[in-house]
Amino acid sequence: MSINKVILVGNVGKDPDVKYFDNGSAVANFTLATTERGYTAANGTQVPDRTEWHNIVCWRGLAKVAEQFVKKGTQVYVEGKIRSRTYDDANGIKRYVNEIYADNLELLGSRRRDEGGENYSNTTYDSSSYQAPSTPAAPIVPMSDDDDLPF
Repeated sequence: MSINKVILVGNVGKDPDVKYFDNGSAVANFTLATTERGYTAANGTQVPDRTEWHNIVCWRGLAKVAEQFVKKGTQVYVEGKIRSRTYDDANGIKRYVNEIYADNLELLGSRRRDEGGENYSNTTYDSSSYQAPSTPAAPIVPMSDDDDLPF
């Protein structure tokens, strides 16, 4: 038996790039930054912050969620699988890409959505159950920022 599962919490690096296909399905791609905080070792050595960039891929309903709610700077929780692929670039050089295919996406914190004043907070979407609403949903009341989490 084997398991391919990734859990990431980070900040979106760019607005999602969303593409629609003739059959109506959609795919959204965006980058996600995760940062391990630096520290000072016992011997005084300074270890700086280390930021990793991840390529996130959302299909179908999750792509529509990403298009509607995910913006540069948004903090998100992503659950998914690592996928590797290769392609030949314009110069014929083979390129290797690692991507996270999202199964679940949770919007963390609260953030104003455009000018409509709609908020979201800790809203979870998964690839199998999300259907885009036909009418605007009622606003979600944001959670308080008064928590004891260290990040």
